[in-house]
Amino acid sequence: MLRSSSVKRVFALAGLCLTLAACSVVGGKQLTTYDLSAPTNFDDISGRSNAQVLVAAPTALKSLDSEMIVVRPNASEITYFGDAQWSDRLSRVVQEKLIQTFENSGRIRSVAKPGDGVVVDYKVVTTIRAFELIDANGAQARVALSVKIINDRNGRVRASRQFSATAPANLSSSAKGVAGIDAASQAVLKDVLSWVVRVI
Repeated sequence: MLRSSSVKRVFALAGLCLTLAACSVVGGKQLTTYDLSAPTNFDDISGRSNAQVLVAAPTALKSLDSEMIVVRPNASEITYFGDAQWSDRLSRVVQEKLIQTFENSGRIRSVAKPGDGVVVDYKVVTTIRAFELIDANGAQARVALSVKIINDRNGRVRASRQFSATAPANLSSSAKGVAGIDAASQAVLKDVLSWVVRVI
């Protein structure tokens, strides 16, 4: 969690800073900074892999790959929470949570990211298709990832798959909205882990 003297003041005044959030002031505007949580319970996932895996930073459209939290009033329009932001660019947040999920599970021998200098067997390459709050026909959070497993020895795609999950969301505050995204994100992260373990 990020710490500053403004965190306590904002928490006391607005109650918006949950355990997964910190607060900051940007350009005179108060922003709450949110992180995502990585799953920690893997009782429903069987098997393990002796492979060493590299998790690349996901790619995404510019409208998604920023620190802003996407809200869709309808299928063709994109807006953002004006008082909230992610702790980093979304692609870096998702990469870190994928790595944490793999590490937390203990189901994979070793997990690395580019620059770690580790010889790996497979690369997990991800595209973020959706990471948003939908404010239409009942608010919900939606997370969708396209994932490829690439053999690092020959560059061939071992397998590819689409993953998505939705969760109920409350858009009355950024904190409640992010809680919905976090729930959908955890479901997708666990599904990706389970699939990777089976494939490799």
